[in-house]
Amino acid sequence: MPRILIVDDDPAIREVVRFALFRAGFEVLQAADGAAGLAAAHEALPDLIVLDVMLPEMDGTEMCRALRASGGPAASIPILFLSSRDDEVDRVVGLEIGGDDYLTKPFSPRELVARVRAVLRRSRPTRQEAAGEALRHGRLVLDPGTARVTWDGQEVVLTATEFGLLRTLLRRPGRVLNRDALMDGAYAVERIISDRTIDSHVRRLRAKFAALGAAPVETLPGFGYRLGPCE
Repeated sequence: MPRILIVDDDPAIREVVRFALFRAGFEVLQAADGAAGLAAAHEALPDLIVLDVMLPEMDGTEMCRALRASGGPAASIPILFLSSRDDEVDRVVGLEIGGDDYLTKPFSPRELVARVRAVLRRSRPTRQEAAGEALRHGRLVLDPGTARVTWDGQEVVLTATEFGLLRTLLRRPGRVLNRDALMDGAYAVERIISDRTIDSHVRRLRAKFAALGAAPVETLPGFGYRLGPCE
């Protein structure tokens, strides 16, 4: 039973989300502020966090940054942001700092559950993948069975969406994929994703490899992205 952590300071919102997820078969944990949510994430290691942006003590973006920077097992927990603001800039910022999806209030509980399931599908290998071998391209290794990525033996901690993007590129190394093809491979449900959102995910993916002195993802302006030589 997947475990979901809800972090929201509004008891009414927490109850709506808790009830919807419980009915869908999830185990649910709750926290009322960002500091408590961060502690719960490290202690309980949930499968996904539903995180409100506006929180006391530590807001949702601060919590997300702290979690992603921790470097521990909690750093790669998928995050679904909840926010009352629907500006594209806010959505892009949320995704750029490490969020995997962004849902605005008011929301349909049914859509929330669908989004949670979609993010979990992206973060978990299928049975077929789990039984298969790791994907290798030079010094880059992606193991769908363990959801681990390494570069020259060093682990690269990715979010669920970043993992899906890299897996899509790694399945067709050297081929140019446009943004639509990348999102088809990274998202488990059909969604309308802006170009800025896709570019934000790729930018974060690149930054993580750049920290190791690597640049496996290449841009072809006007065409898309491809996985280049990884020697």
